[in-house]
Amino acid sequence: MSRHGFRALLGIVRFPFLILTPACVALGVASTAWTGAHVNYGYVLLILVGAVSAHASVNALNEYSDYRSGLDFKTTKTPFSGGSGTLPRFPERAGGALIAGWVCFILTGLIGVYFVSVVGPGLIPIGVVGMITIATYTDYITRSPVLCLVAPGLGFGPCMVMGTDYVLSGSYSWTAFIVSLIPFFLVSNLLLLNQFPDVDADRSIGRNHFPIVKGRQGAAVLYGVFLAGAYGSILIGYAAGWIPAAGLVGLGTGILAIPTVRGVARYADEITKLVPHMGRNVLITLATPVLLATGMLWDAAA
Repeated sequence: MSRHGFRALLGIVRFPFLILTPACVALGVASTAWTGAHVNYGYVLLILVGAVSAHASVNALNEYSDYRSGLDFKTTKTPFSGGSGTLPRFPERAGGALIAGWVCFILTGLIGVYFVSVVGPGLIPIGVVGMITIATYTDYITRSPVLCLVAPGLGFGPCMVMGTDYVLSGSYSWTAFIVSLIPFFLVSNLLLLNQFPDVDADRSIGRNHFPIVKGRQGAAVLYGVFLAGAYGSILIGYAAGWIPAAGLVGLGTGILAIPTVRGVARYADEITKLVPHMGRNVLITLATPVLLATGMLWDAAA
């Protein structure tokens, strides 16, 4: 592969955003370790490959669809929205984007089938939901405000976190469930906020998400509710005994969350001024599960 081809591939899979996947897998590993189950690190590596493949798949398929629909030529790009811009620069790579998306999809499926053969059919429901979400996200899920809101969180939360925990422990637990709600709320919020700059462009091709149907101000209220849901899940988990006291370090990103909520509410309709708050939101989404996982692993090792 040429240097330009490699650069195009990294753009198509939105490589910088793939860092979210290890953060969510780490939370599943932490859940397993804290509940006392043995952590098979060979499995962890294979889980990570499957999870990154899943993320890369949905990104590549989204890039292809946005190029073919013409959306890429209508969005006002920010560092966090509007696509990577790779295919408008390299239109000859469109077919490669489609192939990359489905190759990653198949790889994820094969890894899932392997783990089902190892740990049993209890993994199937989560796996099926995850695969359907990948395959239908861009062309179907984005037409429904509710599905568009919750699908990203389901993929990175219950599917990825609880799936990791199930593969490693062989069962489901309340700890895995409650910690999976943190990325559920945060990743859903990540996509929600990143839709703000694309309202007009998305509407023009038939997408239908909450910033379109409720307006950016209405969606800003929903953003605040979901952010509260993430921190509330940590507190509920601790109160119920499903998260150790060390896990409360995950609340540390609240110092960023409060001004971010205020900024989103104030600048919902001023995209240029909203961009710094979108950046802080990315940091919250990445740092909160990492801090929570670190606290749980610390407690498990103590």
